[in-house]
Amino acid sequence: MLKTKISNSLKQIIEESVPIEIFIPENEKFGHYSTNLALRLAKSQGKNPMEIANGINEKLRIKNSELFSKTEVAAPGFINFWLSEKILQDELKEILKNKENYGSLNLGENKKVSIEFISANPTGQLTIGNGRGGFLGDVLARILEFGGYKVSREYYINNAKTSTQIKELGKTVLGQGQSYLTEDLKSKILKFKNKIKNLKNKKIGNSEGETGYLLANEIQKENQKFIVKDLKIKFDRWFNEEDLYQSGAVKKLLEDLKKKKLVYEKEGALWFKTKNFGDSEDRVLVRTPRLAGQAGEPTYFLPDLAYHLNKIKIRKFDEAIDIWGADHHGYLPRLKAGLKALGISEDKLKAIITQLVRLKKGGEEVKMSKRTGEFITLKDLVEEAGLDAVRFFFLMSSPDTHMDFDLDLAKEQSLKNPVYYVQYAAVRCGSILKKSQSASPDRAGRRRIKPQTKIKFDLLTTPEDINLMRMLARFPEIVEAAVENYNPQVLVRFALDLARGFHNFYEKERIIGEENDLMSARLELLRATQIIFRNIFGILGLNFLNKM
Repeated sequence: MLKTKISNSLKQIIEESVPIEIFIPENEKFGHYSTNLALRLAKSQGKNPMEIANGINEKLRIKNSELFSKTEVAAPGFINFWLSEKILQDELKEILKNKENYGSLNLGENKKVSIEFISANPTGQLTIGNGRGGFLGDVLARILEFGGYKVSREYYINNAKTSTQIKELGKTVLGQGQSYLTEDLKSKILKFKNKIKNLKNKKIGNSEGETGYLLANEIQKENQKFIVKDLKIKFDRWFNEEDLYQSGAVKKLLEDLKKKKLVYEKEGALWFKTKNFGDSEDRVLVRTPRLAGQAGEPTYFLPDLAYHLNKIKIRKFDEAIDIWGADHHGYLPRLKAGLKALGISEDKLKAIITQLVRLKKGGEEVKMSKRTGEFITLKDLVEEAGLDAVRFFFLMSSPDTHMDFDLDLAKEQSLKNPVYYVQYAAVRCGSILKKSQSASPDRAGRRRIKPQTKIKFDLLTTPEDINLMRMLARFPEIVEAAVENYNPQVLVRFALDLARGFHNFYEKERIIGEENDLMSARLELLRATQIIFRNIFGILGLNFLNKM
């Protein structure tokens, strides 16, 4: 990476071991890159930052003439760098050489990471909110894999027969309750009534939990098919909560907690001493029985602890990443406290909370109600706006912010639409390359584009050439930032910046029709641009189109 090369050149000059921050200034008049190293050294050396910066700058000019075209010092102690044409031309060659592997890193050092996402309510269809977490999890997994991690994608199905939502679903099916009786659920009850009838006849169980479990699994099968086929999201494992009960994992965990004296009884319920491990209060593991003589029902917290123990202790993941909806805000301290009590380091678990989504159409918010005739499901949204648009729009916003999804803009086939703008840049790039592949002169005798055995990259010297090469060379840095911050948003912003940079290059520079050597060099620049677009689209899960 270019930032690494700059950092290494500074390490050769300074004597102290201090963190070296290299960043891109907002205004290019302050350089391609800049560092505040002199400001960091001023305190330990007891010198004026400008004096330190000037000293470093003088040494850089002597030792790194090939890396920089210019360096300068700016108050109160910044050092600004402009990269040389040669270093950018060399990086262009690296892109053309490594192709789809360019930008891949070994930051993860093959560490095993589990990413659990979507994990929607198994009693209904996927919502728009599920989509936000779904695409985030899918792209985060792709980014971490590109960064050198071994990633497992996991969907946790909350289908325990003892859970309240499964029992309520069972009551509805058995005609004992109405709490889940939406139009969609009515149709599913009719669709699967023969299976439910067979279950009763076999006397496998006429209980609320058994019946709810059966229907929830059928609903889940439909959701899984939609996720894989329509959303293009693949999971390595669909983990059933009920399996934690059937395997005895939940029971064993509870017994272990009792042996370690980490639980106590109060008001008929069983409480976990999570406050002793960083939580704001103790938490209930088993509820107070509703009727005398009955056993209390486990809370969601108990099987969730067993599930994370399974990931970290049994399957040996180095890190477990959970992507949750806004309704899980505040749950992380509880879960981390529980794991800490069981001897698991807090840094083994990371949770990303996605905030709410508002759907807007015609400048107004779409009310999420079936009665109005407006769609509310993720499936409806994808059918209306298209998968690429939905995926890209969700990824544009940081997950920790509320977002407005502009349906009209997502459907618009123009450069105003961000995903259209990016895809159009890639298509335009490919179109020029295709046009250049003319194999022989036409009948009018117009000249053939001659293939060059040796490309003269040193002809790429205009400001537009330099800017496009510099932007392409930033791709590994963007991947690094996305991996280290678990943030696909930086890659989306880069895709937009690259599209903007390419469109600007196309408007200002001739390609086909230039002198043959220069034309060949610029065609190679376009090939490199196409490679980076392909790499970006591959990570974001977008279609790479040949025409629009």
